[in-house]
Amino acid sequence: MFQLHPQLEADTIMLGDFPLCRLLLMNDAAYPWFILVPRRTDIREIYELDDADQAALLQESSFLARRLTAVFAADKINIAALGNLVPQLHVHHIVRYRNDAVWPAPVWGQAPARAYTPRELAAMLLKVGLVLGEGTEMVNDHEESEKRT
Repeated sequence: MFQLHPQLEADTIMLGDFPLCRLLLMNDAAYPWFILVPRRTDIREIYELDDADQAALLQESSFLARRLTAVFAADKINIAALGNLVPQLHVHHIVRYRNDAVWPAPVWGQAPARAYTPRELAAMLLKVGLVLGEGTEMVNDHEESEKRT
């Protein structure tokens, strides 16, 4: 049964599930930063997913990146699956702007995370609704989605 790694659980806000991936928001208000985690057990690398899940991950990642670019007017979306510290496959999707604090450097290790205030989180969740939009196959009942994995 799928379980989210404790570090991801501690550092993120759960938004919902796509058909394959759990969608998380990194609790760092410095950047619109989203994470997709395939709901599969004991997977550390993309190549460990079967072909159908690899295709689904690419589809969900591409959908998310397109929508983030549109809604946030991003200059760039950084997409990465590092996993050096968290040994569960997860794919970061970070909205970047040419005028952000560390452009063009990667965001990792630049500054401590700054958690969302309640007001910032409410505003972000409104934007998340725009990102997901109509027609997104999100599974809201997580217990039901777990039965499929």
